[in-house]
Amino acid sequence: MRYILVLLLTTLLSCSEEGDHEGKIITINGPVNPSELGKTLAHEHVLVDFAGAANYHPENYDHRDALKKILPELLKLETYGVKTLVECTPLFVGRDVKLLKQLADSTGMHILTNTGFYGAQSNKFIPEHVLEMPAEDIAEFYIAEFEQGIEGTGIKPGFIKTAVNRTPLSKFHQTLIRAAAIAHKSTGLPIMAHTGPAIAAFEELEILKEEGVSPKAFIWTHASDEKDWGNLVKAAQMGAWVSLDKYGWNEKHLEGDALVYLKDQGVLDRILVSHDAGWYDPSQPGNEFKPYTNIFQLLIPNLKAKGFNEEDINQLLISNPAKAFTVGKRLINNSN
Repeated sequence: MRYILVLLLTTLLSCSEEGDHEGKIITINGPVNPSELGKTLAHEHVLVDFAGAANYHPENYDHRDALKKILPELLKLETYGVKTLVECTPLFVGRDVKLLKQLADSTGMHILTNTGFYGAQSNKFIPEHVLEMPAEDIAEFYIAEFEQGIEGTGIKPGFIKTAVNRTPLSKFHQTLIRAAAIAHKSTGLPIMAHTGPAIAAFEELEILKEEGVSPKAFIWTHASDEKDWGNLVKAAQMGAWVSLDKYGWNEKHLEGDALVYLKDQGVLDRILVSHDAGWYDPSQPGNEFKPYTNIFQLLIPNLKAKGFNEEDINQLLISNPAKAFTVGKRLINNSN
């Protein structure tokens, strides 16, 4: 009888914790209401390490040096009213939740981190043993980080970040997407997939469909690399989030023509924007830090000159991210 009571209590506590996250956005400092997110950059990086999984050693850099370089760049965002930064660096590429915690506490910003494995660049950032794991086992790892916290810190991921090559999906990359779908069904975490051109994006969406996961759970990352804007509209009409997030890299994108087209097509309510900027690499301390400001200094003025109003801008930077990153199980057979 005592065992049954303990088991029941554990189950109730677990259900309570899951309920606490439902309808919330999970930041480094815990869950917040979507209305608290404010102006949001939906795809940025802080620190990266490109050594690869086999050579990854997070203790090889000094937090003080990183803070000295990164903190001033984040503080610049105060000028533009940015309250939230979605930090998309995954495990074995430089994810450091302790550093993110320091940055969040120093700036007062909401910062989101992630769980997930990064398969792009031909699996350079995937440990060898993970390459042999089935989707169910990979998903268990994602779920464990959500339920227990990351690396003993208690900090929980706000989304699943995975990545594939810019080609039709390999068997392992299919496994990564299936694992993300399985984890979403358990956690309600949104799925952000580094993808690029549409050929992989629609294959990803098909795998989610097979798993019973709605396109509304999916963020098509680096969709700005797709040259046929009609494919962006198609994905948005299916319900996917389409992330145009290369505004830190491509001057042509900053003219805003893709966003004007998407607005004219009536899908601005499924679009996210960001820079994919930052990229402090401790192994190359002299490299320039890519700023998080092009959207405010260049893109928004260009959009306003082409007919965008404040409501349109706020939809891209406030309303859409608040919906995209809210925890909730988005399944084909429910209304979310």
